[in-house]
Amino acid sequence: MNLKPQDILVTLKLLDGGHANLTFAQLAGELGISASEANMAFHRARESGLISPLDRSANRSAVAELLIHGLKYLAPVHPGKRTRGVVTGFAAAPLAEFFEASLDDADVMVWPDPNGQRAGWEIEPLCRSVPFAALRDPKLYEWLVLADALRAAGRARERQIAEDILRRRLGYLGKR
Repeated sequence: MNLKPQDILVTLKLLDGGHANLTFAQLAGELGISASEANMAFHRARESGLISPLDRSANRSAVAELLIHGLKYLAPVHPGKRTRGVVTGFAAAPLAEFFEASLDDADVMVWPDPNGQRAGWEIEPLCRSVPFAALRDPKLYEWLVLADALRAAGRARERQIAEDILRRRLGYLGKR
């Protein structure tokens, strides 16, 4: 069974705990996907080892390995045209504090969203509902920002800082 981007979204939602008791319908409502998509994504993620087979918690070391070493191949970032959207990458928390001088930079990346507060270079989110889900859950937003920084292969400093934050938050000491 192959992983799909919404499997990663579901897994990131489950990372901080507190969501393990959500029904698939509730999880779907939080993420802006259908209940059947949430169910299938959860089961693919569990089968892939991203979610524990014993409970509904994310396998933190597997998530770290996927985000650090595999996400840039599974869902690479290819900036598109300038558009209005939801800020991601170095211009959003938790990375923004490391790039304060660059926040007015023309290189800001955004997920396209007509209600977005910032103009920037359009990047395709992991899946279509990411802007909706991120704006509903600040913790999930930060995980998605870190994931985007790790997807952007050409941004070495941004990737390194995102990796360091991710390793610290997940308690992951695996190979560098």
